[in-house]
Amino acid sequence: MAHIDPLAREDLAEFEPGFELVEQMMGFVPNSMFTMARVPGLLPAFQGLGAAVLGNPIIPRDLAQMVAMMASVGAGCRYCQAHTGHTAERMGVPPEKLEGIWTFETSEHFSDAERAALRIAFHSGQQPNAATPADFDAAREYYSDDEIAAIVAVCSFFGYLNRWNDTMATTLEDSPRHFGETVIASNGWTGDRHTPAEPITDTRV
Repeated sequence: MAHIDPLAREDLAEFEPGFELVEQMMGFVPNSMFTMARVPGLLPAFQGLGAAVLGNPIIPRDLAQMVAMMASVGAGCRYCQAHTGHTAERMGVPPEKLEGIWTFETSEHFSDAERAALRIAFHSGQQPNAATPADFDAAREYYSDDEIAAIVAVCSFFGYLNRWNDTMATTLEDSPRHFGETVIASNGWTGDRHTPAEPITDTRV
């Protein structure tokens, strides 16, 4: 159960255009955004950073989502693992690929280029940070320095979200919870830390 209640969407009319854009991409508006709205100036700053990190064309959006998911795996944030995987599935990444992302180094579902990006992501999420020069050397076989910087930008953006949502124990919404329970639970995923106060009834969007 969340440590701090999110604000009600109807009380945040000034942010509605941004909420609508997020809803188009994710199928819902994350509870984390309604909690961030408690800090003056934080939500618009967060939305601006998110647009710069996730809205640029430097790397494919499906790759960016898998990078976000693997950074969240490295950090251990179950809320963000469910969010990023759910959004990746909405973008067309096959469920079996998302289920196998824990074994990306050996899984047949991933290319060597994807493995290089996901390796940086996974290592970046760990504490202490485990990214190495060898990780970057391997990534340069497939990506330019600009593309690698974009990959690290995604990792860093979700580093903030990992810390926010794990600390707040943000309540996980119905759609990503359903994704977690049906696609990635076999890897040990559980949303127990982010359980809502009342049982959920809806299914995935």
